[in-house]
Amino acid sequence: MEPTNTADPEYYHKVVDCQYACPAHTPVPEYIRLIAAQKYTEAYIVNWESNVFPGVLGRTCDRPCEPACRRVRVETEPVAICRLKRVAADMKEMDAVADYIPQGPFPQNGKKIALIGGGPASLTVARDLAPLGYELHLYDEQPAGGGMMLTQIPSFRLPITVLQEEVGYILNMGIHTQFNHYVDSLKEMLEKDYDAVFVGTGAPRGRNLEVPGRDEATKNIHIGIDWLQSVAFEHVTKIGRKVIVLGGGNTAMDCCRTSRRMGGDEVKVVVRSPFDEMKASPWEKEDAQHEDIPIIDNHVPKSFELKDGKLIGMIFEKVSPVYDDNGKRKLVPTGEPDVFFEADDVLIAIGQENSFPWIERGIGIEFDKWEMPSVDKVTYQSSIPKVFFGGDSAFGPTNIITAVAQGHQAAVSIDLFCKGEPLANRLHPATNLISTKMGIHEWSYDSVVTIDERFKVPHADKKITLKDRKVEVELGYEAAMAFKEAERCLNCDVQTVFETSRCIECDACMDVCPTQCITFTINADEDELRMKLIVPAMNRTQDLLVSDLLPTGRVMVKDEDVCVHCGLCAERCPTAAWDMQLFSYYTANAGSQNVHA
Repeated sequence: MEPTNTADPEYYHKVVDCQYACPAHTPVPEYIRLIAAQKYTEAYIVNWESNVFPGVLGRTCDRPCEPACRRVRVETEPVAICRLKRVAADMKEMDAVADYIPQGPFPQNGKKIALIGGGPASLTVARDLAPLGYELHLYDEQPAGGGMMLTQIPSFRLPITVLQEEVGYILNMGIHTQFNHYVDSLKEMLEKDYDAVFVGTGAPRGRNLEVPGRDEATKNIHIGIDWLQSVAFEHVTKIGRKVIVLGGGNTAMDCCRTSRRMGGDEVKVVVRSPFDEMKASPWEKEDAQHEDIPIIDNHVPKSFELKDGKLIGMIFEKVSPVYDDNGKRKLVPTGEPDVFFEADDVLIAIGQENSFPWIERGIGIEFDKWEMPSVDKVTYQSSIPKVFFGGDSAFGPTNIITAVAQGHQAAVSIDLFCKGEPLANRLHPATNLISTKMGIHEWSYDSVVTIDERFKVPHADKKITLKDRKVEVELGYEAAMAFKEAERCLNCDVQTVFETSRCIECDACMDVCPTQCITFTINADEDELRMKLIVPAMNRTQDLLVSDLLPTGRVMVKDEDVCVHCGLCAERCPTAAWDMQLFSYYTANAGSQNVHA
C-alpha cells in the first residue's frame, strides 16, 4: 500500500466516527470535553454553529452519531452523545449566549431571498444568510416557526419553550416572517423581486390506508401527522378509550404515547414488520413500552370493522417474514386465523409523502416519476436556477439533523448564486492539527479510558406524565452525572500521529497497545496487509494508517478501526515518533473564504 495521505483532512475526519456520521458534522468530542469542564455555554455554541438547534436535538435527534461511537467497539453502549447535547442546552448561561450569536441589524447587501416553509432547513438557511446582509422573507402556514418540530413532536418530548427559544435566536436576526400564510403558487413567488427562493416545506402529507371500511369509518380514523398537529394546536383534546396505532416509525410512537395522555386507556401499536425491523428508534420503542403500550408485530391490516355505522375495531392477517438469498424480506401469511382488535379510534402512521400542489407544472421545475423535484444532491439547486430545495422537500422524509445539514449547503449555494459565482465552488472545511503534549507525561486532555457503563437518563414518574401531555418525560442529566458520562468519551479527535523519520523500530508501541492495533510488517497490497496484522483488520469501512518505508524495509500499520486513542503508544515511544494531536474539523458555512473548485 502507498503511505497514508494524512494531509487530506477527510482522513482524520473519518477517524472521528461520531462527527463523521453526523450529517452536520458537529465536533462531538470537543463539546463533550467542554461539558466535562463545566463550560456549558461554550459547549452549546460549538453545537449551535453546526446543528443550529442543540436544545431541540438534545431531546429529539435520531442520533446517527451514537451507533458510530467508538465505545461500541469496546462495550455495548455508546456515549450518550445526544443527551449530553441537551446538558449543554439546559445548563448554558442564557445571557452569555447572546455574546456568541450574531446580533442584527446587519449591513444589507441588496439581495432578497424567499424562504417557503418555517422548518429546520429554512431556519438554517436564514441563520447562515442573515449575517451576510441578505433580506430574508420566511413564509409558513403555521402561526409560528419550527415546522415539523412544532407540529409533529409532542410537548412531552420537546417543551414548546425550548423550541421557541432556539427558533427565536434565528428570527431575532431580522427575519421578515409571514406566518399564517400558505404559499399557493410558486409562479407568483417567482414573479416577485426575489433573487432566490428556498423551498423547505417538508413532507406534509401522511400516507393513507385504503382497505375495506376506510371510507365508512372515516370519522374515527385519523392520519397520524395531521392528528399530532391538531393536538399541538389544541384543536383536538381527547381520543377514544381504545386506540390502535398503525405503523412502526417514530411518528407511530409519538401517536401512541400522545393517545395515552389524551384519554386512551387501551392503546396498542400494530405493525406489519418484525419488531427488530421497525423504523422507530430503539429508545422510542422502549419509551412506548415503558408507558404500557404493547407493540404487536407481524400483523397486516385487512379491514376496518363497523357496527351500526360506527368503528368497532380492525381485522389483521398474521404474517411471518421470509428472506431470500439477497436478504430481501417478504411477508408470508402464516395460515393462522385472522385477528380482531377492538378500537374506538385508529391513527394511521405508516409513512409520509411529499406534496407540491402549489408548484405549477410547466413553469420550469422538473419532477421525477415519484413526483419529487429534480434537485442537485450537492448544490440543492433545482431546474430553475434561482430555486433551491432542502430538507424533506428535497429528497423525501429524513430527520431534523439532515434537514439542518442540507440547509447549510443550500445557503452556501444561494450565496454563491447571488454573487454570480459557480455553485461548484464548494467550501473547504476549516481544519487544524496541533499537539496536545504539555510535558513528558502530561496531555491537555484526559486520556484515561474509563470503564463506566452508560449512565441512564432519569425519567419523571409516569403516574404524573401520563396525566399531562405537556409534562416532559426525560429529566436530563444533572451536572455530576453529565460529568461521569462525558468521561466515557474516548476523545477520538485526538489523533495518533506517526513520524516515520523518528522511529527506531523498537516495537515498544506495538507491545503496549491494549487493542493490538499496531503492527510492524513488510508492506503488501491492502487485502494481504489487512490479514498480516497482529489482529486482522476486517472492517474495510475504516482505513489503515500506513507509514513510509522504515530502515529495515518494514512499514508501521495501524488499524484505525479498533484504536481507542488512549495515548499509550505516544507515552511509551522513546523518540516521540508518536504524538497525540488534536484534530479540529469545522464544516464551512455560507460566506466562508476557504473556497475550492
